[in-house]
Amino acid sequence: MSSTIVVNAVYKDFGKKVVLNNVDLTVESGQIYGLIGPSGSGKTTLVKIIVGMDLPSEGSVHVLGMDVPNIHLLQQIGYMAQADALYSDLTGEENLAFFASLFKLKKDIRKKRIEYAANLVNLTSNLKKKVNDYSGGMKRRLSLAVALIQDPQVLILDEPTVGIDPELRQSIWAELHSLKEKGKTILITTHVMDEADKCDRLAMVRDGKIITSGSPMELREKYGITSLEEIFLKAGGKSE
Repeated sequence: MSSTIVVNAVYKDFGKKVVLNNVDLTVESGQIYGLIGPSGSGKTTLVKIIVGMDLPSEGSVHVLGMDVPNIHLLQQIGYMAQADALYSDLTGEENLAFFASLFKLKKDIRKKRIEYAANLVNLTSNLKKKVNDYSGGMKRRLSLAVALIQDPQVLILDEPTVGIDPELRQSIWAELHSLKEKGKTILITTHVMDEADKCDRLAMVRDGKIITSGSPMELREKYGITSLEEIFLKAGGKSE
């Protein structure tokens, strides 16, 4: 199995504030890898560095064997930010068509990808509505559809299921597993512990450090605890 994402000794500070401290991370091809931790733990900063939106103060990142940042990776990475980056005056369909055009998809392929992505997130009946009229949950779903629009090899999703109802969350996770079976590599951040069990491997993040990592089963065996939340606390996730 080859490594799709390799983070090596990444350190990030903003002035005197250390946000990431000597982070090492390897995500193998065809894995769903979860970054688990509370808000402010450094997950989003790490994700932005992996995508190439931010630079580490020290260390290196490689995705699909290429140094990050790299313009050639943009076609291969689908990124869903924690804050929705959508055009609110456009309809859902116009948003999807715009982002599809950035990747120079042919017209017939673009149409199929828009249909697929909208159907996946259950927005087909709302595509003609302006995003201004979408609820918060609908905007999150549209953001996920945008991340999938160019059929990327790597999906990087920052808190993708926040504000989404349990039934749809279940169907989205089913599709993520289907994408994994097709060879896609998925890195996902969440602070919801029941989602951690759906990942192949986990890294638990606290104060800019990875405090423990492994598969859910490995972590349970290592700490002798069934609850992933309790494992997080035992590994050093408890506040001072």
